[in-house]
Amino acid sequence: MRVLVTGGAGYIGSVAVALLRRDGYDVTVLDDLSTGHRDSLPADVRFVEGSVLNSAIIADALTDCEAVMHFAAKSLVPESVAKPELYHDVNVNGSKNLLAQMKLAGVNRLVFSSTAATYGEPEVIPITEISQTNPTSPYGATKLEVDHAITEAAKRDGLAAISLRYFNVVGGIKLDRGWISERHTPETHLIPNLLRSTSANPIKIFGNDWPTKDGTCIRDYIHVVDLIEAHIAALKAAKTGSHEIINLGSGSGYSILEVIAATSAALGTELPYEMTARRAGDPAVLVADISKARTLLGWQPTRDLAQMVNDTYEAAQG
Repeated sequence: MRVLVTGGAGYIGSVAVALLRRDGYDVTVLDDLSTGHRDSLPADVRFVEGSVLNSAIIADALTDCEAVMHFAAKSLVPESVAKPELYHDVNVNGSKNLLAQMKLAGVNRLVFSSTAATYGEPEVIPITEISQTNPTSPYGATKLEVDHAITEAAKRDGLAAISLRYFNVVGGIKLDRGWISERHTPETHLIPNLLRSTSANPIKIFGNDWPTKDGTCIRDYIHVVDLIEAHIAALKAAKTGSHEIINLGSGSGYSILEVIAATSAALGTELPYEMTARRAGDPAVLVADISKARTLLGWQPTRDLAQMVNDTYEAAQG
């Protein structure tokens, strides 16, 4: 089977390409390289440079494909607040272009990289797939709108689709040609920024009086390899005329202090941090219920926080 990976030159997409090829799939990558890196891909992979806003380029990329993993999107929450029209255009209109071209090409299988940001600030923890969706950013709103479009395509056109919703992706994978890991500008994720923190520029912790075991917020993290293994399981599990929403995560989450401790252990030194006041709107705990992933995909994460941090550290060393 040949799989089109949109956004396949990005961090998560390029790991998907590596693991799909490991498992015997043929792969085509579509990426506009606005945030992706061509050198993250094998030299012999079929690569189509272009945007999901260009229907002709999508049609070309879909040649000989039987399925799609759709990662191509704008994904920075602050940027989405500043540029909501851009996020709607790329994330929503681009995805609708993809769905239209898939229909024309007779490609009927889709795994969509959605986000737990579609839930907003949940009232019940852990978050289940039937939790109310109330995104608090244009980014989350665009991903939810795409989920709705996929549901309609499944009903109308018989699309076999699964959307995977998750929070924080961490770690990397070591290949013969080197590590694939996060390369973001700007870098907004906690663990990569912890690895760069210094006494002159310590990480800020927003509150130590939350109702959690150590007073700091708890967030869900998932190793990128676990994440892509779930995507491959979803590729196999998708059923014609059905669109399933499935959460992915650790199943329990980690506190900010636990993440700092794990990163300190990887570096062999105590990392400095600065305790500051709570931020308005921060929930104490954001953790996904992953029981549906276990049931429908036969999947559960196997890589813990220590491996997430160690892989991120090793990748940063080159």
